[in-house]
Amino acid sequence: MTESPIGRYRWTIVGLLFAATTINYIDRQVIGLLKPTLTTVFGWDNTTFGTINGIFQFFYAFGLLGFGWLIDRVGTKIGYTISIIIWSVFAMAHSLARNTLAFTIARSGLGLGESGNFPAAIKTVAEWFPKKERALATGVFNSGANIGAVVAPIMVPLILASFGWQMAFIITGALGFIWLIFWWLLYDIPSREKKLSKAEFDYIHSDDEPVVTAGTKVPWGRLLKIRQTWAFIFGKFLTDPIWWFFLFWLADYFHKTFALDVMKPGWPLVIIYSSTTIGSIGGGYASGALINRGWPIYKARKTVMFIFAVCVLPVFTVQYFHNMWAVVALISLAAAAHQAWSANIFTTASDMFPKRAVSSVIGIGGMAGSVGGIIFQPMVGWILDYFTKIKSATMGYNFIFMICGVSYLVAWLVMHLFAPKMTRVQLD
Repeated sequence: MTESPIGRYRWTIVGLLFAATTINYIDRQVIGLLKPTLTTVFGWDNTTFGTINGIFQFFYAFGLLGFGWLIDRVGTKIGYTISIIIWSVFAMAHSLARNTLAFTIARSGLGLGESGNFPAAIKTVAEWFPKKERALATGVFNSGANIGAVVAPIMVPLILASFGWQMAFIITGALGFIWLIFWWLLYDIPSREKKLSKAEFDYIHSDDEPVVTAGTKVPWGRLLKIRQTWAFIFGKFLTDPIWWFFLFWLADYFHKTFALDVMKPGWPLVIIYSSTTIGSIGGGYASGALINRGWPIYKARKTVMFIFAVCVLPVFTVQYFHNMWAVVALISLAAAAHQAWSANIFTTASDMFPKRAVSSVIGIGGMAGSVGGIIFQPMVGWILDYFTKIKSATMGYNFIFMICGVSYLVAWLVMHLFAPKMTRVQLD
């Protein structure tokens, strides 16, 4: 089926989602890479930096909830467009900040705009792919997060050294407007695609779900009464903050622990985030391969998610290694496992819910993940400031890595309690 023009078009759509996610993660990571510079310019300590990140995640959290509702109501094409415009404008607005308040306002708008990316992308995949291909499609576009995280440590220090910190925000923000041109020209939902044959339309909708049309929505109150919703909520709440920690704090960790120069490309970060591409695509492929071998969907998803949760556990041992590249290897394994986990946990939403509710569920779960970040980011800053006073920031980071190591196993257990077999929800 993927040999047909429409089959190739479906993967072109995934390419667009990949590009948007790449830009999304470049914009997110700029602040982490510029932390040593920004803390000097604005006079921040770790707690202030963590609080600013927590405020970003506050707006990201409620934006996820709002965009989940909006996208289910107006459709993916318009919803994604609104998201991109907001996040690109506020990304560029960082360059105008002359004090902490102005910078925080720009950060808040960026969080609000970026929150539309994953609800729109996951619903787009649900619109164009049957279940057996969704995890792979999600893994492919989600690997854009890793590419963005790889590009940023190379690009941002070079921009910083040549043009200053303001230009880093201007250039990364402008990328969104370029992407928007291609999205508006190329994308539409299957029911509006005139070149789509009946056979291909039937293949896309082979899961016996009703055709998705804009304007169809499910009340949040109804979704919150369903155990499967809470499985997704807790899975995101317990694991999303760990990835945000990797994005916002790793540059500072390597700067303080191994004297990484912020004016030069951060090769340890490049290696770490490069490895996550393998995790993202491999994680999606792994569960899909088991399903194609006849495994029940819930068993395939849960088996691979358990394996990836175990792969994060060794990150707590970074405190026992003094060689930077050994530490890079451990963090690379954990970050890759997170992305493999992420590809599958996103797909559990479309496994358990009909298409008309997927974006809302993703929004609710994404909000829960951001609430976890709202709590965890200031906590990270406080822990680092506390341990810096009594001994060193490195000791504080060691404590944080211990929290990271166990979070995924706890999340897996909670998800299993709420949705043992990930039973399909019937909303009609």
